[in-house]
Amino acid sequence: MISVIISSVVPHMLASVSENIAATIGVPYELIGIDNGTGARGICEIYNQGTRQAKYDILCFVHEDVAFKTAYWGQHVINTFATEPDLGLLGIAGSSYKNAAPSGWHGIGFFTDHVNILQGYKQTNAELKHYCRNPHNDQFTEVVSIDGVWFCTPRKVAQQIPFDQKTFTGFHAYDVDFSLAVRQHYKVKVTYDVLLHHFSEGTYDDKWVFEILKLHNKWYKHLPAQSAPIDPDDQFTAESKTFFLFISQAVAAKVPMRLVYQALWHCTVYRKKWPKFFFKLSKHIYRSYRAAR
Repeated sequence: MISVIISSVVPHMLASVSENIAATIGVPYELIGIDNGTGARGICEIYNQGTRQAKYDILCFVHEDVAFKTAYWGQHVINTFATEPDLGLLGIAGSSYKNAAPSGWHGIGFFTDHVNILQGYKQTNAELKHYCRNPHNDQFTEVVSIDGVWFCTPRKVAQQIPFDQKTFTGFHAYDVDFSLAVRQHYKVKVTYDVLLHHFSEGTYDDKWVFEILKLHNKWYKHLPAQSAPIDPDDQFTAESKTFFLFISQAVAAKVPMRLVYQALWHCTVYRKKWPKFFFKLSKHIYRSYRAAR
């Protein structure tokens, strides 16, 4: 049995996904829809409330702008946790490498993401895309971080490791933070057997940039992190492209330059493995901020 927890902003979306869940989950469940229409409360606070209210042993946290395409997906979730006692977190999109460079659940420059989702694009009106990356044709892939559109965890895990509502007061970075916290004690995996349609893409606005800085300030001693081997050249490509992108995002968001330098200093792997690159980035930060004046 599953407790489905949703932070709701738009009532008609909650009604729609509620009907969809009822038609597809295939097991006894409860739905805990928590109204946050004003946006006054962060998603971590909402999810902690949902955890306290839940009566079933498996919790499913999901966005309201989705529609499940897999029948009996709830039974798959129950079976997965029953057969994998060391599993603490299950998602449908995740990455086997989490950059030292400030980023979301995955960086750029090298494919370490593992995902199965129908992705819609509300902001750009691009066509619906079935994004499936499962290079080894696995049923599950162990990952470091997962995307927050859908994930499940045992209630005991969410009680042991609550969402960090003191640090993350908005709607970004909570998923990666929870992934990294759970990973200290349990396995984190992606399943390819649950397919859903996500109607809108993520928002990488100024608030996202500041929340990602909070995330990396909290976890930098544990980063980079990986659940699978990565070639050194591929690692360098991923780190360099991701950090260069972050610099441009930080400048656009008017992040104080000292915070970007702090983020760079926290990337200890750069100083150890690529000292020339470390100094190159340092110069690029200064030049980028100077050009933006």
